[in-house]
Amino acid sequence: MTACHFQVGGDQKDNASGTSTAVAGSASAASTGADPLAARDAVVGAKLDQPYPDPEQRPMMQAQVVLDRLGFTPGVVDGKPGLSTRNAISGFQQANQLTATGTLDQPTLAALSRFNNIPATRVVTIPADFAAGPFEKIAKSPEDQAKMTSLGYETLDEKLAERFHTTIETLKLLNPNGVPVGMAAAAPDAVPGPVGSASGTSDGAAAQQVPASMFRSGQQIRVPNVGGDAVDQGAVSDASWGRTLAALGVGTAQPKVDKVVVSKSKGTLSAFDDAGKLVAVYTATMGSTHDPLPLGQWKIQGISHNPQFHYNPALFWDAKSTARKALLPAGPNGPVGVVWIDLDIPHYGIHGTPHPETIGRAESHGCVRLTNWDAVRLAQMVHVGTAVSFEA
Repeated sequence: MTACHFQVGGDQKDNASGTSTAVAGSASAASTGADPLAARDAVVGAKLDQPYPDPEQRPMMQAQVVLDRLGFTPGVVDGKPGLSTRNAISGFQQANQLTATGTLDQPTLAALSRFNNIPATRVVTIPADFAAGPFEKIAKSPEDQAKMTSLGYETLDEKLAERFHTTIETLKLLNPNGVPVGMAAAAPDAVPGPVGSASGTSDGAAAQQVPASMFRSGQQIRVPNVGGDAVDQGAVSDASWGRTLAALGVGTAQPKVDKVVVSKSKGTLSAFDDAGKLVAVYTATMGSTHDPLPLGQWKIQGISHNPQFHYNPALFWDAKSTARKALLPAGPNGPVGVVWIDLDIPHYGIHGTPHPETIGRAESHGCVRLTNWDAVRLAQMVHVGTAVSFEA
């Protein structure tokens, strides 16, 4: 029995954006200035003026950044080769009529060379409103999670990692002792140290100390140079969803998709436009020995933004015998992340995750799980009626 039992509790949508994807790094993908964290790269092939260039060569991270912008995402952008990066490279190769080796061979490097002006990293200043939180330690049990007002980020570090499609570990490596690589250290009294904050649950429970954050408001930090993050608020149906897009660094310009193929053997989700062109590949977590992927042909029947989660222990093989049903609040650290794409098979869907680093490396409770940023991208590509194929 599947355990992805879900009922729409968020902002239900019956259609998604179907605009064309902007070329990675192009002026059309640049921010209008509303989002200080958005990429502002030069047009493809043009020289980029960097005020704080990275002194280190990061060829793998640079390739990951470009692939992420093009829709062939490496999961977390961390500069390390791995399963998700191989899948991303293979997807790019397939879309560009190259031999799918999954490696950065010479033909692939030649095809990616037009994006060599896009650096692997950039330096940003953390805005006060982005750093404001609230941040709150997530309760362990569904019963206690149900008492919280939201399942948001525990720390600013975690929020920054999701915004730039990376890990906290990578951010710390790019900013040793809180100082961006390649920049001089600030005065001793200006160097930020770990900052903790207390927050309580909505039912009046005592405030609890969340893990300390290395980063804070106003601090300059080096981050992976992910892009394609311009949000056209005029194309967004509600303010909450617009904030979600901005928080995850996902723009509103996405290709229209008519077919989605989930491959169990490859561990990938591939998206095709109405001409059959491959436009996106994401590494996915799908099924388990307890909840195998239901092979067959399905369709999307609804999309829910920032959904609540109806927890039913009867549908979870690993639930405690004492567990009870609970309605969990929305948030990026919820069981299905920030979006649920509902399929026409009971209890199954495509959704985000509170643990992006585990995608492709852990089993699910039957559903197809993506990083929050990839799930948000896909939610804007598909529509009610989009065909979904689950293949061996």
